[in-house]
Amino acid sequence: MSNLPSIDMHAHIETDISAADLRALQAVVFAATRTLSEADTALARSDPWTIWGVGTHPGLAKAHTHFSQEHFTKLCAGTPYVSEIGLDGKSRVPLATQQVTFARILEALQHTPRIASIHSYAATSAVLDHLTEHHVEGAVLHWWLGTESETDRAIELGCYFSINAAMMRRTGLLKQLPLDRVLPETDHPFGDRSGSGKDRRPGHVLPVEQCLAALYGLNPGQVRQQTWRNLGELVRRTRTRMLLPRPVRVTLAALPADG
Repeated sequence: MSNLPSIDMHAHIETDISAADLRALQAVVFAATRTLSEADTALARSDPWTIWGVGTHPGLAKAHTHFSQEHFTKLCAGTPYVSEIGLDGKSRVPLATQQVTFARILEALQHTPRIASIHSYAATSAVLDHLTEHHVEGAVLHWWLGTESETDRAIELGCYFSINAAMMRRTGLLKQLPLDRVLPETDHPFGDRSGSGKDRRPGHVLPVEQCLAALYGLNPGQVRQQTWRNLGELVRRTRTRMLLPRPVRVTLAALPADG
């Protein structure tokens, strides 16, 4: 396995977790928040390997009630990561309400590009419609379950995809994804429910790396190195390098040249 730490592009972590517990994960974890008030608390932290996000979860009514585009944009100044945002077709929150919030978030991201982890459960086409209308750099479709044609459309839009253990049986979908657009995630504690014990934790993406390695005829170390390159490209596109914790910046700078 590569000596690079693993990347977990989407996980949910309590904001009062100890710094020692985060370091013990031995992974670069992109930690999603669900509301702007939660993001306020998270972004007050300074953790060397954890990137806390600015989130407005589409399925939470209070996330929409308390949303402010001005507050959202202000929080984005302190992080390279926005998550969790998007649409949820199964939520009790009216889709019209979700769409207004999502559009305002995307408008903000057009002016302030960030790596953006996007929820699209039961709303894959609608999410792509919004990304077509409001093109943003750095869009990462989290736990993507779109059709073949929708996936082609997402690729054409420049989207990336974050893959968790719950998706590994969808080999047809995974084979459709370009490896240079893929990043692993756990979506802890939701996307790693099949794990147990110490394997069910943020940062534990080895099963996903092994699955991708088998699909692409590589070894897991090569997959991990490629996902670090993919992260580097997202950082370049969004111009967010200086917002990353210093150890992550140093690791990206030390990556060997592709090929």
